[in-house]
Amino acid sequence: MEALSLALAFLIIFLTLSFFLFKNGSDADSRLLPGGMGLPIVGETLDFFINPEKFITDRMKKHSPDIFRTNFFGEKIVVICGPNGHTFLWSNENKYFTTFYPLAIQKLFLTSQPKVEKLVREEAFQALRGPGFLKPRRWSITWQKFCSCLTGIDSIIQQQLKTHWEGKSEVKIHPFSRAATLTLACKFFMGTDNPERIAKLIRHFDDITEGIHSLPLNFPGTAFYSASKAAGVIRKELVTVIKEKKSTVAAGSPSQDLLSTFISTGVMSDAEVADKIMGLLIAGYSTVATTMTFFMKYVGERPEVYHKVLTEQLQISKAKQPGELLCWDDMQKMKYSWAVICEVMRLVPPLLGTFREAMTDFTYAGYSVPKGWKVFWTVNTTQKNPEYFREPNKFDPSRFMEGYAPPAFTYVPFGGGPRMCPGKEYARLVVLAFVHNVVKKYKWSLIDPREKILGSMMPLPEKGLPVRLYPR
Repeated sequence: MEALSLALAFLIIFLTLSFFLFKNGSDADSRLLPGGMGLPIVGETLDFFINPEKFITDRMKKHSPDIFRTNFFGEKIVVICGPNGHTFLWSNENKYFTTFYPLAIQKLFLTSQPKVEKLVREEAFQALRGPGFLKPRRWSITWQKFCSCLTGIDSIIQQQLKTHWEGKSEVKIHPFSRAATLTLACKFFMGTDNPERIAKLIRHFDDITEGIHSLPLNFPGTAFYSASKAAGVIRKELVTVIKEKKSTVAAGSPSQDLLSTFISTGVMSDAEVADKIMGLLIAGYSTVATTMTFFMKYVGERPEVYHKVLTEQLQISKAKQPGELLCWDDMQKMKYSWAVICEVMRLVPPLLGTFREAMTDFTYAGYSVPKGWKVFWTVNTTQKNPEYFREPNKFDPSRFMEGYAPPAFTYVPFGGGPRMCPGKEYARLVVLAFVHNVVKKYKWSLIDPREKILGSMMPLPEKGLPVRLYPR
């Protein structure tokens, strides 16, 4: 009993000192910034995770519509708001701001070698944005290579629908979307002809997705603990894949995938390459799956939207030979379908936002922010703001049709500036190919129209979005 009392006394003293150190430190650094830092150690993390959209909106109203301070993920943070904030942030990349990843992401994915990390990031972005991957209008590669990528996406989606939906009256959309997009990501990021080899690890990828935006508390029962265990399983499998790919590359077999690009740098160990590929697979499957899932939700609730999308897709099919796969020209004809997808991403962005770190002291909207503070931008300051989108909670694809464009830097599901999501074009092709194939084969209805959307950095339906299928 005496030992327990002594332990409790030390705990009380520790928490008291933590509180005052936290309070004094935060006040000294941020005396000019509006906002608050929440509880000692955890800050406002819990409030943020309960409802991120409400968290941001409430503090913009309470403190400032331009900037406020907070603390979550154990970091001192300023949230820069609105289109002016987005413009300021993205126009000052590498001047005031550099990339920052929360500690959980660092521990799961990143190495401790900054030089290697910088090289990998530049190589990866170059490969994703470059003509060899998804940019047919930059003609330093052959048109045939691009078409091979697009037809491969179309073919895999058709196969996934046949395998998982054919003959079924009910399916859960979110689990299907994750499995399908992970299969695609494995194919096009690693060049594997057996993407099911990684897709069978889907449960482990899901654990990582849940853990990457959590406090890095590594003990049983926490999301981060499960993510760490899952990362170990996936990393082990990826190292085996990498060794096989090295043998293929050494034999002179041509390859355009990102894994081959990483291997060709010659500066990373297999474990380091595995970290980078694992991070890209997570990004390439989870966000795309979210958009596919909520397309099914919003269109399933609106027969008139479904019929417009169907009409557009049938017109494209009529111009093709039986069995002919999609091509680039087909994608350019999907104007209404893309408008629908854009409206889906406006209402349910696949990712809430990302972080930066202040490289130096800077001033924005009349407030000073110290060097070393973290900066967070989020779609929630603009994409549902009635100042920029009339009736912001209404589903209205006409917002994105020709003749209308949202105000600059208000619609930003892929971010902006030099660090805009490098997989934007890949995501567009995957989701449009999914839409093309699913509406031609099926109508559907939601089993639970009131199913909750769980609030987090990556939104997801509480029950996986079960639907009833009606083959056409």
